[in-house]
Amino acid sequence: MVATEEQLRAWLREADEMPYGPAQIALVEQVVQHAAAGRLPDLAFAARMLATRAYLYGGEPAKSFVSFSWCLAEYDRDPGRRRRGDHLQLLWDFKNVIGTLTKFPEIPLDRIHAVLDDMERRYRAGGHSMHAVYAHRHYVASQLGDTAAADEWYARWCAAPRDELSDCAGCDPTSKVEYLAGRGRDGEAVAVAEPVLSGQLHCVQQPHGILTALLVPYLRTGRLTEAAQAHRRAYRLLRPHVRNLEWIGEHVLFCALTGNEARGLEIVQRHLDWLARPVSPYAAMQFASAAALVLRRLTRIGHGELAVPREGGETTVRQLAEELADSATALAARFDERNGTKFQSGRIAARLAAEPLVEHLPLSAAATRPALTPRRGEITVPHLPPGELLDLAERLARTDRLAEARAVWRALDERFDAAELSPREAARRAEGRGQDLAERRDLAGAEAAWRRAVELYREAGDEVGAQAAAGRIGLLLCLSGRAGDGLPQVEQTTAYLMAHGGAERRASAQSRLGTALLAAGRPAEALAAMDRAAAEAAESGDAYLVADLALRRAHCLSTLHRLVEQREAAAEARELFRGLSAEGYAEACLLYGDSFRGPDAAEAALAAYDEAIRAATADGAGGTGRVLVEARLARARTLSGLGRAAEAVEDFVEVVAGYTELDAPDGATFARYELACAYRQAGRLVEAAEAAEEAVAGLDRMGEVQAADRCRYLLAGVYRDLGEDEPALALLDQLVANLDGFDNLPARARMYEEAGEIHYRADRDLTAAGRFAAAATAYAQCGAVLDELRARRRAALALHFAGERDAALAAVAEVDALVAGLPPAVAGQPAATWEKAMAGYETTKILIGADRLDEALSRIQAAPVAFRSVEAFGEALLAELLLGELLLRMGRPEAAEPVLRAVLAGLPRDAEPVPQAAWLLAEALVMLGRASEAAELRARYRLNPE
Repeated sequence: MVATEEQLRAWLREADEMPYGPAQIALVEQVVQHAAAGRLPDLAFAARMLATRAYLYGGEPAKSFVSFSWCLAEYDRDPGRRRRGDHLQLLWDFKNVIGTLTKFPEIPLDRIHAVLDDMERRYRAGGHSMHAVYAHRHYVASQLGDTAAADEWYARWCAAPRDELSDCAGCDPTSKVEYLAGRGRDGEAVAVAEPVLSGQLHCVQQPHGILTALLVPYLRTGRLTEAAQAHRRAYRLLRPHVRNLEWIGEHVLFCALTGNEARGLEIVQRHLDWLARPVSPYAAMQFASAAALVLRRLTRIGHGELAVPREGGETTVRQLAEELADSATALAARFDERNGTKFQSGRIAARLAAEPLVEHLPLSAAATRPALTPRRGEITVPHLPPGELLDLAERLARTDRLAEARAVWRALDERFDAAELSPREAARRAEGRGQDLAERRDLAGAEAAWRRAVELYREAGDEVGAQAAAGRIGLLLCLSGRAGDGLPQVEQTTAYLMAHGGAERRASAQSRLGTALLAAGRPAEALAAMDRAAAEAAESGDAYLVADLALRRAHCLSTLHRLVEQREAAAEARELFRGLSAEGYAEACLLYGDSFRGPDAAEAALAAYDEAIRAATADGAGGTGRVLVEARLARARTLSGLGRAAEAVEDFVEVVAGYTELDAPDGATFARYELACAYRQAGRLVEAAEAAEEAVAGLDRMGEVQAADRCRYLLAGVYRDLGEDEPALALLDQLVANLDGFDNLPARARMYEEAGEIHYRADRDLTAAGRFAAAATAYAQCGAVLDELRARRRAALALHFAGERDAALAAVAEVDALVAGLPPAVAGQPAATWEKAMAGYETTKILIGADRLDEALSRIQAAPVAFRSVEAFGEALLAELLLGELLLRMGRPEAAEPVLRAVLAGLPRDAEPVPQAAWLLAEALVMLGRASEAAELRARYRLNPE
């Protein structure tokens, strides 16, 4: 069935608003086919004009040759039938087509030169500057390796005046940066780019194009921080689109030149399958040569046998390096055969043999941080009998000096065979092995070691030792979520040890019981057990045990939210650990700081966290570094809560590094999310995007669905703040799918609405209207009537700006019905008053556009009063400005003049609507015959009389 012309034009408008890519190409091709079948020549021309751009920027540039040639021939057949804009677009497309032709070696060189000559002829005939023509003659000469010609055309290009057909303010300097970098004039390249990067770039190829061109000049001029930032920002923008394969290759090359081979491999793996369907042979050559270099470097440093997954199977780093090198070399030979030179072969050979410019350039903030975990030097283990070595190791392990305990256990294993140990010594060694494995989070290994210890203790006739080891197993079960099995075992062993053990055994048993009860969610009983343990510890005379139990009591009180008592217990533990254990002292400071809540107590909390950090990093401090990471995390969160995100960033960065060093990837992932939040609050959006991207990937791997979606929402906002609309929209669409279900309707509606905002801001009004309408439907389903009203009025206005007059008027009727149907309990709220006034203001614009001026007037007159009733004075002035404009349209300058004068007097002099208000007032004065007053007003506000 052939679609109607009206349907096809609606499809074409929709395609024009779509982002570049396969979906846009499919829709525009459908319009082309139907227009041809329906014999609609004007529509066919418009569709093929759009198709040329869709192919060029959507990853299928070879198809653009046909659509461009067809449009050019159709234009030449009857130029008078086409608009000036069509002519200019065809002249603009010459540039893109020439750049693309060079990237297909099967296109003869004489044809490329013929297209260049045709471009120059048409530019001259139209009276246009030769600026763009010379730029593209320079580009073709550069591709051929004709240095003299490239230099000549470069000089002419720079001398020619810019005009409306010159490349944009980002792309033109990008090409110059590439030329200067190729000549080794890196300082000049950076100088050319700097003013461009300080401005706003809105081209589809910018700013990632110029940032990519600057990678090597930045490296060679020692601007390493700028180089890393350029790579991070540009690659993130490039990676979603296959059209960017050539530039992505430059980022792989950058990784090889900066000692970031692992990062390079990650990029190669992400885009490797694109080589099966490359955007062009030239792009394939660029990417393959850079990938081969980074893979060869990985092979050189010992990772050649790493597996690399690919479409249809997998290969190794070594094999893939040579395969890609051969492919790039063969492609270069094809280009040289076409060009009649050896230039591309020489260039690719140089790329494949390139050496790093920097030994290692850290690419993320976390990578620049020093190691967090304080390290003790290797201890010298004395030569002692097995029993005394076990005494030493147990004493070290019990006082949180596990790294030193491991050294002692290792010495024991090296010096004595298992057969040389007595049964009780073998039991003690098994118990220590279990403690070591538990610390390394090998819970199954720890449980097996402790079960063996129980057997060995019983063989040795030491039931107290067996019960203590069995208690460890029970606690392990509780801590791993199996309290139903573990808690009875802990209770049983505690009862035995209280009856048969000494004071130290009794204290340890009660401490284990308290920890097990805490893990089972019974903090009050846990605190009672810790109190009993503290009494036993006091009898034992073990200072470390006394201090440790004070600390455990503080943990229980924290869980019970008894903050004052927590603070007292933590203060006691801090004093007990002072001079005894840096780790214990640091943890007590951390708990002391945690007892302060709220903004008024934040400074006290920060002081305690600072003290914890100092203690954990002091000379002699050791352990796992866990307390240091937790203190940094607490400090960062407190600073963020105080609105001091810029200060919090450094702590969050160190927390990420610390968790990574502790081999706690889950902790690092959650910390990355908080780091991303802090970066965003601090206005460091590029870093926020990078941290959030890593966090989303990690949360997905962990199966943390809700947390991952929260992070996606954060990332969508960061992308939006960066002006990166397409990835923001992709995330919002993903969230809409993820949040399927009635309970999530408000969140889904918000995702639709935010997507609509992005489309609306990008002038994709028809698409925006669809998103706003979807948001309104979702809001309606969950009973959020004011949110529905907001979304409906926004959909109506977007339809108006999309030129969909009838649909916009139908949407106005929906808005009116919603306003009339607001429940009385809602309608009287200030928020409802504001929404109703805004609905009146925005629907007035639609009625004006439909020439229904009388209806518009009756609608707008109520809006200023309503806005002022809720103290929305700025909105009231805008409504009055619209009222004044409407009165002028209706030929009532006498009524418009006082309204507009009052608006102008009420606006701040630098407010955005001031020029419009002054211009309308001047028009009213002219219509009233007061031309001199109008002229004076225009002069005062520096308005153009026209």
